[in-house]
Amino acid sequence: MILVYILVGIAGGIIGGMGMGGGTLLIPLLTIFCNVEQHIAQSINLIAFVPMSIVAIIIHFKNKLIKGEYFFWTAIPATAVGIVASLLAKSMDGKDLSKYFGLFLIALGIYQLISAIKAVKEAREQNGAIDQEN
Repeated sequence: MILVYILVGIAGGIIGGMGMGGGTLLIPLLTIFCNVEQHIAQSINLIAFVPMSIVAIIIHFKNKLIKGEYFFWTAIPATAVGIVASLLAKSMDGKDLSKYFGLFLIALGIYQLISAIKAVKEAREQNGAIDQEN
């Protein structure tokens, strides 16, 4: 069973390190394959997120991919909302929390699908405009 935990941790770390939100993978893996309670899985994800995000922020700052003037306008509200959301999650029943997390993942998937379709359409339109110029 320890191997399953290690593999789940590796998968979550890889996805989180790529900036794709390791929790969207880590939480379901922990609850489904490791039989971890939803509250514990979300706690593990939050604990793992802290060092991953610090490393990602350092790397992105070094690569000049983060504009300092916007960083605090994003980081402070995100931290505040994260604290409030964790307190709210703590007060919820585990089954309800699982349902809400599932709905969140569905909404996120739909949003990403729509974004990808729009990006493909824009790329095709842009390529068509380039072809017409030549």
